[in-house]
Amino acid sequence: MLPPGMRAQQIERRVGVLLAYRESDAAGRGWVKAFRDGMAQFGWTEGRNVQLDLRWATTDLNIIEQNAKALVAAHPEVILSSSTPTTAALKQQTHTIPIVFANVVDPVGSGFVASLSRPGGNVTGFVNLEASISGKWLGLLKEVAPHVARVAVLFHPPTAPYAHIYLDVFKSSADAFKVEIVSVSVPDSGSLETLIASQAREANTGLILVPSVFMAVHMRDIVELATRHRLPLVSFSRDYAANGGLLSYGNDIADNYSRAASYVDRILKGEKPSDLPVQFPIKFELVVNLRAARALGLDVPLQFQQRADEVIE
Repeated sequence: MLPPGMRAQQIERRVGVLLAYRESDAAGRGWVKAFRDGMAQFGWTEGRNVQLDLRWATTDLNIIEQNAKALVAAHPEVILSSSTPTTAALKQQTHTIPIVFANVVDPVGSGFVASLSRPGGNVTGFVNLEASISGKWLGLLKEVAPHVARVAVLFHPPTAPYAHIYLDVFKSSADAFKVEIVSVSVPDSGSLETLIASQAREANTGLILVPSVFMAVHMRDIVELATRHRLPLVSFSRDYAANGGLLSYGNDIADNYSRAASYVDRILKGEKPSDLPVQFPIKFELVVNLRAARALGLDVPLQFQQRADEVIE
């Protein structure tokens, strides 16, 4: 009989994980935990029958590319990818190792899959938010802040190459909500303060964010700037509302990571990513921060509060 250590080594399966976050990022750590917990539900336990190779690549595209190369060179059996930038980098490095993305906006437009129902290659996974949600964000903003007549939509081109699909919906919805849409391209974190301050100089302005890892990573800076400049802020992530933004509406990102474990499990058991259809989010949450509303002089309607999944007092 083989010693226990050798038995464990022989049965361990290797899964790579590429994340566009720093290891110190609390949200990123939470999403990795959701993935680990999801894997455990299918019987995969680190140190017993699976080895996770985690790479915290930050949002720097050069660092993401370097980590993608190193991860592919390590030959894992399947790779979990956090986002559009990490998936793009991984797909450039391999057409054979299966890749499961956890939170991607436009996998067809980004060239990751041939179609949602039939991915057709080595990539599949879970979608974040469809562009149609842009109209929902506008409607929520106007419900809580009816005075808003101008909406600045912030996006980060390097990590949101799909931003145009959101902007198109914002612009087509503008007349219905009687608002002017202003597209604000954010080149880097150092420009956030200047850009947000310039929007605040225009009366009756609100802020909405196009989802991306950049916006997730710089959540605290954006909330602080919006609060300082008294701008009602609508976001895709509950973390924004929980940390002082006015409101958020979006999918439960941790749930996507948990569900991604089911695809990693199926691939480890022999299924092909080309046969696993891309899936949409199934859990959404509306969060409103009453403290932020009061600081802005806004009175959140009781009916709105009753609809919310969480009301922060």
